[in-house]
Amino acid sequence: MVGPKETEMTKSELVDQVVRTSGTRLNKKDAAALMDTVFEVMGKAIRDEKRFVYPGFGTFTVKERSARKGRNPQSGKEIAIKASRSVGFKPAPTLKGSL
Repeated sequence: MVGPKETEMTKSELVDQVVRTSGTRLNKKDAAALMDTVFEVMGKAIRDEKRFVYPGFGTFTVKERSARKGRNPQSGKEIAIKASRSVGFKPAPTLKGSL
């Protein structure tokens, strides 16, 4: 959860950072297109292979969640929550150690 003094990095801010730190003559439009492609390929790998590993950063895996019972927070009534899939992330030791 983001605290009162913390902010989330937006896609635009990430593109700006990539352009500034790339050390190339990459413009914002090309950087954004490149990043869109990278995330698209990562998403496809996670969907198809159920796992994506980027050494030094971490591992993304498909997580299966079983069906379970929950509660409606407004009424307090018990509800059935369907089984679902989600993406989990485990940071590499290098990244985890730098936090």
